[in-house]
Amino acid sequence: MIELTNITKNYRIGEVDITVLAGVSLSVTSGELIAIMGPSGSGKSTLMNIIGCLDRPSTGTYLFEERVISDLTDDDLALIRNRKIGFVFQTFNLLPRFTALKNVEVPLIYSNIPARLRREKAVPLLQKVGLADRMEHRPTELSGGQQQRVAIARALVNDPPLLLADEPTGNLDSRSGVEILNLLTGLNQQGVTIIIVTHDQSVAARCKRIITLKDGLIVDDRVNA
Repeated sequence: MIELTNITKNYRIGEVDITVLAGVSLSVTSGELIAIMGPSGSGKSTLMNIIGCLDRPSTGTYLFEERVISDLTDDDLALIRNRKIGFVFQTFNLLPRFTALKNVEVPLIYSNIPARLRREKAVPLLQKVGLADRMEHRPTELSGGQQQRVAIARALVNDPPLLLADEPTGNLDSRSGVEILNLLTGLNQQGVTIIIVTHDQSVAARCKRIITLKDGLIVDDRVNA
């Protein structure tokens, strides 16, 4: 599914060049459940942004489903993000004025899906994540765990083969965090490829493969026995 070869990412701040990724090579096969770990500043979020087509590498080659990402236009990348990749963030990123149902429908709106069909896709997903009785509630009326469930349903509404989760349990209490992890591992068992950026060892322990970054390089890549 994913093939990164010698990926670098540099930023220029004033007259200083900052190297965030220093030559990352990585392969991801469909159906994997991967944790990306490392200290703050190691390049985890930058790597996630590149994999998610939110940012482009400075050098190196990125193949997503055998397509060379550097050859694609911004419109092509937006289409990949909408159709092929689901995103789950630590801060949920829900629209406060929308109900849970409308939040899940947002990616379908961008895909110009008619309202009736949007509802037909969104309702079963909210049922799947255990929110059948919370569809008309707004984010402020939901707990943190419930908001993250809405975010996961939204990420899945276009049936993407890849789900990227950036610290998905970071703002949750321990019980809600376990519930979200159970939901993510269940989705992986159903065939969704999932990559989780996390600082939490207990989250990484639930993943099948753990990749560790330090100073912009992969220093460890192991199967979690």
